[in-house]
Amino acid sequence: MKTAFMLAVSLAIVMLVATAVLWYALDATGVFEAIGKVVNDLAGSGSANFNFASLVGFGRVMGVALIIAALEIVLTSALSTLFAFLYNLSVGLTGGVEVTLSEES
Repeated sequence: MKTAFMLAVSLAIVMLVATAVLWYALDATGVFEAIGKVVNDLAGSGSANFNFASLVGFGRVMGVALIIAALEIVLTSALSTLFAFLYNLSVGLTGGVEVTLSEES
């Protein structure tokens, strides 16, 4: 369980850093403004301006990524522990599989 938890925490950190880097890259290249402009062009001039950049702000995106990372940590830890228990139970019932390696030339 400890190993699965530490693996899940490290994966969550990697996911959060990757989300931040991707968001900064998309923001620096102007993708959010371009999407907002396309939506405004498709909606026409009669409607209110749509601000896509405010919809996908850094705080909101990182908040969602943090919630997903927390769920990933909990689910990975719980499922890994459950699967390890089931594996150990099945090995105890079936006797496991014995593998013998030999050197034959």
